[in-house]
Amino acid sequence: MGDKGRVETLLAQAGHYLDRETGSVVPAIQPSTTFARDETGDLYDENRIYARDHSFNAEMAEAILCELEGGASCKLFASGMAAATALVQTLRPGERIVAPKIMYWSLRAWLITYCADWNVELAFYDPSNEEDMCSVVKAATTHMLWIETPANPTWEVVDISKAAELAHSVGAQLVADSTVSTPLLTKPIEYGADYVFHSATKYINGHSDVVAGAVITAKEDMRWERLCKVRAQQGGILGTFESWLLLRGMRTMHLRVERACENAMRIAQHFQNYPGVSEVIYPGLTSHPNHETAVKQMTGGFGGMLSIRFNGGREETAKIMGRMKYFVRATSLGGVESLVEHRALVEGEGSLVPDDLLRFSIGIENVEDLIKDIEQALDC
Repeated sequence: MGDKGRVETLLAQAGHYLDRETGSVVPAIQPSTTFARDETGDLYDENRIYARDHSFNAEMAEAILCELEGGASCKLFASGMAAATALVQTLRPGERIVAPKIMYWSLRAWLITYCADWNVELAFYDPSNEEDMCSVVKAATTHMLWIETPANPTWEVVDISKAAELAHSVGAQLVADSTVSTPLLTKPIEYGADYVFHSATKYINGHSDVVAGAVITAKEDMRWERLCKVRAQQGGILGTFESWLLLRGMRTMHLRVERACENAMRIAQHFQNYPGVSEVIYPGLTSHPNHETAVKQMTGGFGGMLSIRFNGGREETAKIMGRMKYFVRATSLGGVESLVEHRALVEGEGSLVPDDLLRFSIGIENVEDLIKDIEQALDC
């Protein structure tokens, strides 16, 4: 971070914010939708015309995220889906995107429909198999390779450097969904990614009270220009108050992520080989097939997400979830509270997730309470 300080300092001080007029250490909310011109017709601020693409509060959060990721520019969106779909919409009809079979379910479903409707070729690869990724990418002219690492909810860890090398060897660009890693654990641009995507709803905000998305680019190229136009013209922007809340949440992100990582590791280690458990899936465990890759590209922890597969199949797994007291049965992840979800039930017909799997988003509670909660749900 150089003279800007280390990550923890940058976040805690909201990008070293200080209002020189009032001395305020907390940014004000600027809700104006339009910006005036002076008597000659010149803008008071040449960078501000209309709030749809010139939001003071959004730009503050964007600047910090850009710094964290080591990118050239960042744009916030009204949701993770708005950000991801805007990025895909930079592809032209006839171009090709390659994506993982296991990925964020809503985006996968949207990709299938959108690509079919708009003549964008879509191909899927197995994220647990590097050779399969390579063969799918090289099977036809590819323009965008999408990776999600760790992949939700089976937590495959993709080697970003190898994926970038593969994408660039065929003239494609690499997009890394780094939502679970956060900018604190993995910086995909350092490993060759062209774009980084985050559902900022999750760890970046961290309080389950903002829906937001973010895209960071390694350089302001032609695709970036298209992305900015898509956001401005379709209006998928983040509101002023939501931007302010997002920045507030970011100020404690380093503390929250550190605690979530510690708790998740404790839980993963405790339930590995535990009676009634068939498998614990967590990149921090040496038993994880991609553990070495995770060690290489995840610094400071292995994330707050893990999955546990239970004996007894779908029905017994659902009962175990129903007996939990501290874990909230809810969708989403990355908040301060711990959540549990039966992904196969939620995704429904066509889900590729094993039906004996529960996905856990580990929060910042006392880890002994969380461990005992899973134990009592299993032992009933």
